[in-house]
Amino acid sequence: MNGEGFGGISGDEYRRRWNDRYATRGMTFGADPNVFVAAYLAGLPPGRALDLGSGQGRNAVWLARQGHQVVAVDLSSVGTEQAAAWARDAGLDIRFVAADLLTWEPEEEAFDLVLLSYLQLPPAARTVIHAKAVGALAPGGTLLLVAHHLDNLAVGVGGPSSPDVLYTEEEMAGDFGRLAIERNERVLRHVEREDQVGDAIDILVLARKPPSG
Repeated sequence: MNGEGFGGISGDEYRRRWNDRYATRGMTFGADPNVFVAAYLAGLPPGRALDLGSGQGRNAVWLARQGHQVVAVDLSSVGTEQAAAWARDAGLDIRFVAADLLTWEPEEEAFDLVLLSYLQLPPAARTVIHAKAVGALAPGGTLLLVAHHLDNLAVGVGGPSSPDVLYTEEEMAGDFGRLAIERNERVLRHVEREDQVGDAIDILVLARKPPSG
């Protein structure tokens, strides 16, 4: 995020909070890939992959292990450094970038896969970054988004407490209308933590960019 802020928090403060979180809590979301990332992207032919909001690298590392050439971008310099160290130790060649996604520009139509995993954004930032994701996707490429659904606020487990950064099917249909959307729906993800047990309500979007010509 930039100076516009995030849910009333300045971009610099938002970056600081994530840096502090990653610096003090170990692997915040674990070392395994997101369950939907593994389920829907396993077996995808290796290609160039862009992971937007890559955090500490759990999905980027998994994608590289599947044979993809990965570019992973996140606002947090701490998370990016941790992810890069993990990849080096694992012998994986991943390009990690610490950058504000509102100002960072991906290559146009350069990626066979674009992943957005729990990149929860207020509407003004969301539409800009989702447009960049669509633009970065090569003809015939795949886009996968997994995020917290708005319904999670009332009846789900975990996730952000601000409705401004929770998503609906209608919003995703608008953001990704240039793509051929194969799935755009609520999905349940079971959560078992010391303080939380139950189902989180997520939204999953699987879409393809039509081939050129």
